[in-house]
Amino acid sequence: MAMNTQEVTASNVGQNVQNCGYYDSEKDVVVRVISRRKNKKAYKVTNIEDVASKNNWKAWLYLAPVLVLIAVFLIYPLIDTIAISFMKNYNYLTGENEGFTLNNFGVIFGLTTYNGAKETNFVRYAIPNTFIMLISVPISIIIALIISVALNSIKWLQKTLQTIFFLPYVTNTIAVGMVFSVIFDSTGIINWLFHLGDFKWIQGATRWNAMVPLLIYIVWSSLPFKILIFLSGLQGIDKQYYDAAKIDSTPKGRVLTKITIPLLSPQILYIMITSFIGSFKEYSSIVGLFNGPGTTNGSKNMYTVVYYIYENLNTQTSFAAAAAVFLFVVILIFTFLQMYVSKKRVHY
Repeated sequence: MAMNTQEVTASNVGQNVQNCGYYDSEKDVVVRVISRRKNKKAYKVTNIEDVASKNNWKAWLYLAPVLVLIAVFLIYPLIDTIAISFMKNYNYLTGENEGFTLNNFGVIFGLTTYNGAKETNFVRYAIPNTFIMLISVPISIIIALIISVALNSIKWLQKTLQTIFFLPYVTNTIAVGMVFSVIFDSTGIINWLFHLGDFKWIQGATRWNAMVPLLIYIVWSSLPFKILIFLSGLQGIDKQYYDAAKIDSTPKGRVLTKITIPLLSPQILYIMITSFIGSFKEYSSIVGLFNGPGTTNGSKNMYTVVYYIYENLNTQTSFAAAAAVFLFVVILIFTFLQMYVSKKRVHY
């Protein structure tokens, strides 16, 4: 392939030739040395930006299958959901609707009525419960970080313990939720161990009592993925940092806070973002633990936004779409806030 070249004298190259490359500050382009004359008086260089621009079509060709899948399964459903959220009485089977409306958002927030009644469960339970789930994020991150640091220092049992800790991640969430419901039953092992009598955690429990096993379940089920990410980050940290700290007799606590955590900041940011998104989408854990949206028949005190979406998806699709758009906006805001706040604290 023909390349655009230019001649640069040795005096112009000066200190700019480094690692087989050259930076032309006047033209603000990166160039690479591709040949050198025997008299060492001049260098033959090529403009990398020119070459890259000619090969862009190959990159787009390789990306095309993924871009098509993203467009079909992500972008189109997102646009369609936003459109449905502004349609009155949308029928998901026929696609029929009664025109444009803003009332769908008014109904789910209890600002307007639908068929003479107001929706109160969304604002009273779904939104607060969804935000309460965020408590599990810092707890799970701290526990996962401690376990990861401990596992990273135990080389001879690391693989075995990794497998044990990863088991919850490959186990069906509904099945695990059912096991937790038995453990936290009024006649279960938790009440027996702590001599709590017939204290109610699941069926017949108050909203706040039921939050305890739910948060424990969410933290426990989310640990494997976090541990795996943290372990990969720990194993990528240059050991010279720890050797220098050892020579200086730096306390282990200070090593953790001044070396390990700052160098794990990219992984921590990734875990924070994905965990916050996951906590906003809690659904299967509630179904597994409570077998419904509440701790008693007819109750919806364990309602979440995603539970509301699934419950209304087939009957009131417009309301479900409005709730989905609301959740999308909240997650988007939280994600951007996290990225903005952590911009100066993440070290790549």
